[in-house]
Amino acid sequence: MTPTVAGLLQAGVLVVALALVYKPLGGWMARVYTSEQHWRVERLLYRVVRVDPDSSQRWTTYAAGVLGFSFVSIAALYLMQRLQALLPLGFGRGTDGATSVSPAMAFNTAVSFVTNTNWQSYVPETVLGHTVQMAGLTVQNIVSAAVGMAVAIALVRGFAHAGTGDTEGRLGNFWVDLTRGVTRILLPIAAVAAVVLVGAGVVMSLRSGVTVTGVDGAQHTLPLAPAASQESVKLLGTNGGGIFNANSAHPFESPNALSNIIEIFLLLVIPVALTRTFGVMVGNRRQGHVLVAVMGGIWAVFVVLTWLAESFPNGPAALAAGGAMEGKELRFGLPGSALFAVSTTGTSTGAVNAAHDSLSGAGGGIALLNMLLGEVAPGGVGAGLYGILVLAIIAVFLAGLMVGRTPEYLGKKLGREQVTYAAISILVMPALVLLGAGLAIALPGTADALNNDGAHGFSEVLYAYASAANNNGSAFAGITVTSDFFQASLGIAMLFGRFVPILAVLGLAGSLARQRRIEPGAGTLPTDGPLFATLVGGTVLLVAALTFFPAMALGPIAEALS
Repeated sequence: MTPTVAGLLQAGVLVVALALVYKPLGGWMARVYTSEQHWRVERLLYRVVRVDPDSSQRWTTYAAGVLGFSFVSIAALYLMQRLQALLPLGFGRGTDGATSVSPAMAFNTAVSFVTNTNWQSYVPETVLGHTVQMAGLTVQNIVSAAVGMAVAIALVRGFAHAGTGDTEGRLGNFWVDLTRGVTRILLPIAAVAAVVLVGAGVVMSLRSGVTVTGVDGAQHTLPLAPAASQESVKLLGTNGGGIFNANSAHPFESPNALSNIIEIFLLLVIPVALTRTFGVMVGNRRQGHVLVAVMGGIWAVFVVLTWLAESFPNGPAALAAGGAMEGKELRFGLPGSALFAVSTTGTSTGAVNAAHDSLSGAGGGIALLNMLLGEVAPGGVGAGLYGILVLAIIAVFLAGLMVGRTPEYLGKKLGREQVTYAAISILVMPALVLLGAGLAIALPGTADALNNDGAHGFSEVLYAYASAANNNGSAFAGITVTSDFFQASLGIAMLFGRFVPILAVLGLAGSLARQRRIEPGAGTLPTDGPLFATLVGGTVLLVAALTFFPAMALGPIAEALS
């Protein structure tokens, strides 16, 4: 079987699998967030934390819950790393013992995992022990994803709200949405996925390592870890942090082509199915079909372009090898690597099964552009849905300007307040990326962190801040980010890149929920057909192109043309 045929089969199997679960999973999530029944274990939890599960919150109260929970999580994870030497199973895998993580690195890591970024400026095998990995990082992989889903559902409720004169615009209860996202969606699927991954050959062990004799006759210690359980949640929750430094390129995390396609499925399944949830909750399933068509169209085009870029790169060495094989795992090949690279940068996951720093100039540029679109193809768990809905609002607003009518979307008028919230949401990320990258390039001494100069070196810096501000977590590995400047600046980019858009989205949701629903008229733009899908897709590409083309021209475009 040729690599091309194998790649087409992988892509076909992936698309069919997503199509099969789209309706049942999307429908189930809609029922989860609209049900008035509480499970017994959920009621027990509400009593312990003294939450009234039947109360509904204004957007400001909902936002306070999101921020309060997240910042307490940052503090707890920071303390776990600083006190690691005192914890059970705190040994560093492959070392004599783990020590406390440095303050700057502990801050960066805590912020990274709580913001669903999972940026890693450390070597997991030697820095973190099993307790911090399992009780700290894996827990945040679950709850940070649940936070993103809760925010997306709050925005959907803003659209779905019938508008009965409720001037407070209540959006539901954050603590209920958070709990249900964990207990009814993420934990059950992750548990099943972990068992499937173990069956596919992924390692699951609490031992610190195993000693083996190499072909040279010398003994070596291979670090072990409870990889399968973390692998499932890091992908399902679009987190991305590897339990090994090589991430999903490590044979203990993904040993073969079967595990590779399972992992790509996991990182796509919830963001894709959430569009069905949206359609069900607003009472028009075709609205969800429009969004998934935009997401799928961008994803498919980027997969093809990346595959072509890696199959026909510049340079005699790569051409002689039959493709840009540097940094790729032979057990996945170019098709499996392209599928993973586009899926992970399009879903704010950040997991990798190939070295993105070794991608061709065009291939690396596509991965970077995929993040700079706002990661909406299909985007992170929850973040992808509310991100593309914000861009849909911008698209409706632009269409209204062109025809001279007040824009309407799903029965809600889009005035100055709504467009202001949407604009804030989409402008935060570009500001963080461009200011952060510019500052890192301009400051004296920061260039020492780069292992490459020229266009590729600039791409490494731009990619780092794009990854942080978009809460992705992947990196061009040629940049060393262990200095206090990078630890702090990237941590700040993660914080603002996560929570400022969330606040804007919740403010938008509250303003929509306060409105009465209006019936569509003769001049209302239809938003459930191919014309609107084209308009939204064009808006996604246009916003990114106008914002980032100069920066892209200095980095990946210049490298691709060299």
